[in-house]
Amino acid sequence: MQMTLRARIRDGDSEAFGHLFDAYARSVYNHAFRLVGDWSAAEDIVSLTFLEAWRLRGRVDPEGGSLRPWLLGIATNTARNTRRAARRHTAALARLPRGEDVRDIADEVAGRLDDTEVLAAVRLALDTLRRGEREVIALCVWSDLDYATAAETLGIPVGTVKSRLSRARKKLAAAARDLEPRRRPGQVKGGRTPAAWPAQEESR
Repeated sequence: MQMTLRARIRDGDSEAFGHLFDAYARSVYNHAFRLVGDWSAAEDIVSLTFLEAWRLRGRVDPEGGSLRPWLLGIATNTARNTRRAARRHTAALARLPRGEDVRDIADEVAGRLDDTEVLAAVRLALDTLRRGEREVIALCVWSDLDYATAAETLGIPVGTVKSRLSRARKKLAAAARDLEPRRRPGQVKGGRTPAAWPAQEESR
């Protein structure tokens, strides 16, 4: 009898784990980017997520459906830890004596992007959400998980998912009205797709 992918991963089959990475790395990356809003940090979260998945492989049930929700749950926890570590790092730097300011080339490069204002508005809108609200938006809206699967992924009741999602949608709608960037003369609403929008992913 041929073993399922789940069973092979549980048994530590590296080839099966490679297939898992190939199937879901993009989905994990998109989810991470939506949570932290930073390409570099999202890439780090992908690496840490699959390292943690390998460490936790023994907990995988040999029978069941897609492992995507399981990976997104690990990515969510990893993003939480990453943001906490970043806050501690920022706080530590703030306590250091200020030196001479160094010109940041990244700001200059970012300024050349046509969609900088759009991205800034999106980030400001997302920043109005609490962490839990951002997580349910990322799982239910962007990653297209149903309420029950999102609840299982986050370890919370289904009712909590629904209430957080409702609050998040109201906040985003209000923020979008307040933070919509000014358009250049002649620019048509909806005429461009943000250059940094996460890559298309598959729901498996």
